[in-house]
Amino acid sequence: MTGAAKQDETNGRRLFGTDGIRGTANEPPMTPELALSLGRAVTFVAGRGKQHVPRILIGKDTRISCYMLEQAMAAGVCSMGGNVILCGPIPTPAVAHLTGSMRVDAGVVISASHNRYSDNGIKIFATDGFKLADAVEAEIERLMADESLLGRRLTGSKIGRAEKLEDSRGRYVAFVKNTFPRDLVLDGIRVVVDAAHGAAYRVAPLVFDELGADVTAIGVAPDGVNINEGVGALHPEGACAEVVKRKAHIGIALDGDADRVIVIDEKGQIVDGDAVLAMCAGRMIEEGTLRHSTVVATVMSNLGLERALEAKGARLVRTQVGDRYVVEAMREGGFNLGGEQSGHLIFLDHCTTGDGIVAALQVLALALRSGKPLSELSRAAMERVPQVLENVLLTARRPLEEMTQLAREEARIKGALGKEGRILIRWSGTEPKLRIMLEGPDEARIKGWAKELAEAAKKDVA
Repeated sequence: MTGAAKQDETNGRRLFGTDGIRGTANEPPMTPELALSLGRAVTFVAGRGKQHVPRILIGKDTRISCYMLEQAMAAGVCSMGGNVILCGPIPTPAVAHLTGSMRVDAGVVISASHNRYSDNGIKIFATDGFKLADAVEAEIERLMADESLLGRRLTGSKIGRAEKLEDSRGRYVAFVKNTFPRDLVLDGIRVVVDAAHGAAYRVAPLVFDELGADVTAIGVAPDGVNINEGVGALHPEGACAEVVKRKAHIGIALDGDADRVIVIDEKGQIVDGDAVLAMCAGRMIEEGTLRHSTVVATVMSNLGLERALEAKGARLVRTQVGDRYVVEAMREGGFNLGGEQSGHLIFLDHCTTGDGIVAALQVLALALRSGKPLSELSRAAMERVPQVLENVLLTARRPLEEMTQLAREEARIKGALGKEGRILIRWSGTEPKLRIMLEGPDEARIKGWAKELAEAAKKDVA
């Protein structure tokens, strides 16, 4: 199974979104029946043309529903003659790493990332550790819809087995530590780690502790229902307060599956993904390690990041929203740094997907080598352009090209903004919600324009 196929948005995917399949646990589509069917289809695709029994690695986060979906997924794999490697609760990037390093045929993550505990999701990595291409996901959906395509059911000794990988966390901790420069240590550095009661609740504090940091860990007591609840990347205020209280040098707030991070400076202020990209790109430009002098980010990244890169002789390539599309563009262009404003940060020299812990270590390395506090580094890295987001829940979902009143308002505002700002209007991928983003030098003015665009959209669907 390969994840390198080119993105195809017309291939009829129904279950898979921008980050796997997701929904309320034990309600369609996120049911054990779906997990079993998905396990069968993934094993068929992963094992096709292979001379060996396919091996499928499964990791999960700390949601109570993971037990149900993990066992169903494993049953589907075994029913197709595949062997299952169960890793227990580990971060999504750990599954990506182990899938590649162990040379298994596919890796599965059972997690709904930053969603509340009642949701769950399933995402799949190809044998190379990269997320599946859209076309491969579409094929898997076709197989799930018509299981006769999978061939005769196996019986007897041909049914697969499942075993637990006892040292999955240890393997990942060793890998992550090796992404930190060997000439540096964290002795004397105070770090606050918020693991969101999620998949990194054990590994994240351990990584920083073993590198010598003085670690304060919060969000490390999962009970199956408290993942992301008032903690982690979605609610970093607790970590911010703890940084100030402990007089820490840095705070690290992860989401439920630890593939993204919110960095907090020594003053308790949030440093978002755009600022981290600007800081790291600046350092890599100085070292001559930023490939093709290019950073990849989504259409949501702040205009200030683009300007900061241009001032250093680099450029920003934008993709649609979704870290998988950032990674695809990075691979196609041979780039090695990319990410999202939300904290998905991809250092392709080290990882095949976003990794919150790896990203935090890169920031720490940068700060140690500069000898400057994180607040100073982030402030100098880029000047943020005021940005306003307006989400409009509408009664119907119409193609944007048919929304004439919205188009007229957008053209008028674009003319007023000129080159000083941007407008981005897009539909949510999961609900009839229109997302409106404006950037410009006058925050009050763009707030007003966002409201005007929202009203125009409402009239278009009235």
